[in-house]
Amino acid sequence: MGSATSEPPSQRTPLTDTAETGLKIVVVGGFGVGKTTLVRAVSEIRPLNTEEVMTQAGQGVDETVGVERKTTTTVAFDFGRISLNHRMVLYLFGAPGQERFWFLWDRLFSGTLGAVVLVDTRRMEDSWYAIDRLEHHKTPFVVAVNRFDDDTNRFSLEEIRKALALGEHVPMIDCDARLRSSGKEVLITLVDHLYSMALSQESTP
Repeated sequence: MGSATSEPPSQRTPLTDTAETGLKIVVVGGFGVGKTTLVRAVSEIRPLNTEEVMTQAGQGVDETVGVERKTTTTVAFDFGRISLNHRMVLYLFGAPGQERFWFLWDRLFSGTLGAVVLVDTRRMEDSWYAIDRLEHHKTPFVVAVNRFDDDTNRFSLEEIRKALALGEHVPMIDCDARLRSSGKEVLITLVDHLYSMALSQESTP
């Protein structure tokens, strides 16, 4: 990806005294897809993260094809916060992407209202496990395609939907995880999806 940057922390809004509803959202996806970047871009607070410098010990364990320039990795989870309005707050948890940390995912999904699956079309197969676990837990989710500058494939959203075997009921959106405005659009898409599902359940006899 290029040199786009998120808004500086000084422009971010602190939590209001009227906030009364907290919603847990999980951001999942493959290794190096941009989960930490997304949480960092949209968070109103300085995100808690557990990134560590990658060392030779990870060679042969973590698959780095397509993300060779990545120098750090999340070893537990990222945490951030964003206010949707003066009463509703999203608490964001970014899950680690490497296969050796996938055992943490099921516990992280506990109490989750919904999820964002970040997709890197250079490593599309890395998304399958995230989608499988979310479907297993019956956790609603949306798919956000994080477009990297060096991605020459430029698959359309419909092509990606077919490759991931996703039904039409799962919302998909393009995004740039570096940009706060783009990240907020992804979260709004998820909240709208959850709201639509709630209305549909209420209308079902």
